[in-house]
Amino acid sequence: MHLRSHGLNPLTQQAGLLFGADYNPEQWPEESWPEDIRLMQQAGINLVTLGVFSWARLQPSEGKWDFGWLDRILALLHEGNINVCLATPTASPPPWLGHRFPSTLPTDASGTTLWYGSRNQFSPSSAVYRSAARQVTAALAERYGKHPAVVMWHVGNELGQVSHDDETAGAFRGWLLRRYGSLDNLNSAWGTTFWSQGYSSWEEILPPRTAPYLHNPTQVLDFKRFTSDSLLKLFTAERDIIRQHSPDVPVTTNLMGFFRGADYFSFAGETDLIGNNWYTDPAQPQTWELGALTHDLCRGLAGGQPWLLMESAPSAVNWRPHNSAKEAGALRVDSLSALARGSDGICFFQFRQSAFGAERFHSAVVPLAGEDTRVFREVSALGSELQDLRLLAGTPAPSRIAVLFDWDSWWAAESPDCPSDRLGVLDQLQAYYQPLLRRGLSVEVVHPAAALDRFDLVLVPSLFLLTEEHAEALTGWVHEGGIAVVGPFSGLADSNGHLRQGRFPAVLAGMLGVTGEEWRPLAGSVGLELSQSGPAGRAANAGMPANLEASVWSEDLRLHSSSAAAVATFASGPLAGKPAAVRNRHGRGTAWYIGCDLPAAALGDIVGAAVAEAGLTVPVAAELPDDVELATRGGYHFLLNHSPEPRTVRLKEQSVDLLSGDSHGPDITLEPYGALVLKNSFDHTEIGN
Repeated sequence: MHLRSHGLNPLTQQAGLLFGADYNPEQWPEESWPEDIRLMQQAGINLVTLGVFSWARLQPSEGKWDFGWLDRILALLHEGNINVCLATPTASPPPWLGHRFPSTLPTDASGTTLWYGSRNQFSPSSAVYRSAARQVTAALAERYGKHPAVVMWHVGNELGQVSHDDETAGAFRGWLLRRYGSLDNLNSAWGTTFWSQGYSSWEEILPPRTAPYLHNPTQVLDFKRFTSDSLLKLFTAERDIIRQHSPDVPVTTNLMGFFRGADYFSFAGETDLIGNNWYTDPAQPQTWELGALTHDLCRGLAGGQPWLLMESAPSAVNWRPHNSAKEAGALRVDSLSALARGSDGICFFQFRQSAFGAERFHSAVVPLAGEDTRVFREVSALGSELQDLRLLAGTPAPSRIAVLFDWDSWWAAESPDCPSDRLGVLDQLQAYYQPLLRRGLSVEVVHPAAALDRFDLVLVPSLFLLTEEHAEALTGWVHEGGIAVVGPFSGLADSNGHLRQGRFPAVLAGMLGVTGEEWRPLAGSVGLELSQSGPAGRAANAGMPANLEASVWSEDLRLHSSSAAAVATFASGPLAGKPAAVRNRHGRGTAWYIGCDLPAAALGDIVGAAVAEAGLTVPVAAELPDDVELATRGGYHFLLNHSPEPRTVRLKEQSVDLLSGDSHGPDITLEPYGALVLKNSFDHTEIGN
């Protein structure tokens, strides 16, 4: 696991891969607890998360505590050789806190109070809430900091709360004062000469509350940064209390992948390990692709090292409008995908299905129907397989390909004043990632400030906001021999979200060999013509569809360098004959710029050309059929079929399945939701290399 100051290596060496679930024993009669532990042992579970939503049970009223039940369940779990990830319950304050101290409750942008009766009903800036959270954290850490069952600490739950109340307004002003130092600097950074928004005192500044029209985009960007920092402060405050009493046990929190509400690159530097929640959507056939990208984000956050899948669903969830159950076998391939991409364990929400409350229809390891169920049998079978895969515990799954991503840029790029709401950042990331998935290549999703020396190929699908420092680093890396592919609407704004003057993207023009003067969102489709000499053109000659079109986005571009050449041009519309995609030789490296929503076939060919130029080889199989995932970890190749139909794959050489011992190749048919973990017969790569 990716640990800053502690280590889970002793735990993974002893337990192998972690396998577990959130457990809520307070929802069930105490006499049922031994049966729960028997079922955990039967399923192969070696880790449970306790106490995430237990604040009202632990502290039923101000000044009154009840730890007896937690003492007893911890003792039973320890006796049953079940490790515990003990959570602070601060994500869901008890009703008495909101009732006695209404200032702890959040307000939305319109000023409406969000009351207790659900969860997450707190303002991150509330001094009373923060004091109460520290108190319950200290009580838990003092009592259980050295408990032998506790091997991990889990702060809060899915930190993402936002509030616009007066106390938050004061905290926001303090954050701005520290950031800018003076009102003059703030007014300049926010561009308040626009719409007569100049501030003459700090007291005038508010969060972006409901207003007649569009907000100042830099104010909104700074409020998102402030909110993310406030959530991180909640985490670090509880973490530091825990470390005082439990210094040798790692502390983390459960992230939520590509969640807009917090900058996880800032969290990554403060947690002892990267933990993430991922819920596939059975109603969306390609949901596994976003899952793979999310897992690659986690590996990027972990610096290429292992991480932990802290929550996933055994079957249906309760919070989607139409809650499809997973088909038989889908649970297994979903879990193995995370494992293949660096997770050192698989955990579910939840262990036993709730009979009451808002999550009573959420699936669980043990459904209401009990152990004689498909889901429990599938979980138990997976637990057994993880024992066969325990040799992977602690091994990294590094990649030579980086995808640059930045929460600041995401927030800024999807401001409602931008030219189009159809050029979504996450859509762009997935479009540029899919050609790599089709080739069995993983990535690490990293911040633009990350060192690029260990990568051969960098994809930049969408970086609207890009600092000069980060642009210079990328340009220098390409000049020294790196290969980069940059997507549209990138490199336009500085850290305040201000557009740079001159032809765009000015900070990348030298590297890309192309500049533009106008963004032209499309009302209808516009034809594209591929260069016969470029990679996309060669693919067209090999059978790519002739009628390629852009339908969302175009840019008015012209070549900026004699070393640049168009690989695609607009064939119709007002930009006919102008470049749509450009390849440029920069120093010893090469960069592509794509100024439109290039169709998947052509985009895939350009990404494929970049892969080839970077010298990256495709492992195991030359081609992958739809819905088949290939990911490599520790010298083993996971071949996963995410389809309810069989899929045939041609392997490059004979391979042996670690799980069954069977030899396969060159042609193999994967059964519906089938999975193989292959070691090439002539591949002598050792685990960990």
